[in-house]
Amino acid sequence: MSTSPPPQKWLSVVGIGEDGIAGLGDAAKRKIAAAEFVFGGKRHLSLAGELIAGEARAWPSPFEKGIEAVIALRGRPVCVLASGDPFLHGVGATLARHVEAGEMDVLPAPSAFSLAAARLGWPLQSTATVSLHGKAIDLIRPQLHAGQRILALTSDADGPAALAKLLSGNGFRKSKLTILEALGGADEKITAQTAFAFSLAGINPLNLVAIEVVADADARILPLTPGLADDLFEHDGQITKREIRATTLSALSPRRGELLWDIGAGSGSVAIEWMLADVSLRAVAIEANSERAARIGRNAGAFGVPGLEIVEGRAPEALAGLDSPDAIFIGGGGSDDGVLAAAVDALKPGGRLVANAVTLEMEALLLAAYRERGGDLIRIAVSRAASVGSMNGWRPAMPVTQWSWVKPW
Repeated sequence: MSTSPPPQKWLSVVGIGEDGIAGLGDAAKRKIAAAEFVFGGKRHLSLAGELIAGEARAWPSPFEKGIEAVIALRGRPVCVLASGDPFLHGVGATLARHVEAGEMDVLPAPSAFSLAAARLGWPLQSTATVSLHGKAIDLIRPQLHAGQRILALTSDADGPAALAKLLSGNGFRKSKLTILEALGGADEKITAQTAFAFSLAGINPLNLVAIEVVADADARILPLTPGLADDLFEHDGQITKREIRATTLSALSPRRGELLWDIGAGSGSVAIEWMLADVSLRAVAIEANSERAARIGRNAGAFGVPGLEIVEGRAPEALAGLDSPDAIFIGGGGSDDGVLAAAVDALKPGGRLVANAVTLEMEALLLAAYRERGGDLIRIAVSRAASVGSMNGWRPAMPVTQWSWVKPW
């Protein structure tokens, strides 16, 4: 039995901190010195300048061009410099999509999160870590729970003030923010203020914010279970109500890395709760009404899932060209117009389709689909207590018929 020789390790990925060469081990120093080409940010190249004997190349814009340049040098001694741990929100993950692990030597340094935890005495395993570097600040929102400790890596000097404003505006004004600047370097600085009294200026662009969350009585906290309160969403009445939404999410059964189509998304509530279930989940909200489509975008930001893709258009035509879904939800209003058949065709084998009906016309279509394809057909009736004169009684909501089906392999 023949075996192929192990791949040549031509690429070194070296993590470097603000202390520069002083914080590098001997192996990391040798890798930098021996490389024909050294890639990195201008700051990284400056920090390691004394060791670089080959050609120093700063990352170009767009960044992807730099990755292409690294790959083009496959087989020659190349070193890539990265901040701290290259595989924690770093360039390592990008390189790993193009280079086999056996072709790389990776020498990480402590990440900004590790350094911050060490300065504060916070156990990382019980601390939420969020990278906001080059990303929407709204990503912090799902982490905002009373007593939570959060380490948030920001993009620039304005990041801490933006976080303080978001916290103050959502009922977390008494939260303590500790700004850790230039960790590990000569300019390291640590300062703490409350969100509502935040007034720091001249902050180093290389900063991380440690948040100790304190919630006011009216704080906008996003519970961890499906079926979030309807009034948390901006909507015009076109929303899958919380009890129905919880049942719908259960039937959709999200699993890591999957993609949902939310057809006739309304307020986007189902797609948003799908994405809140796990950071690996993706969703596309398809909505024909332009005002509702804009509203979905605002809701996505307010719930900390700015990555929700919004397609403004009418199904089934608007479905053309979208990535194949692992799950599909069709809302309860209106008639079908070929949407159900298009959804069945588009769904991946083993995928889940859930369709809700509140009209007799849509209910008839779901009954026909159930007879033809099987699955589960249930009726959900919810009543809420309401005033009846001087007393109370039950006021029923419109019943919902729900068909759920798994596409055969």
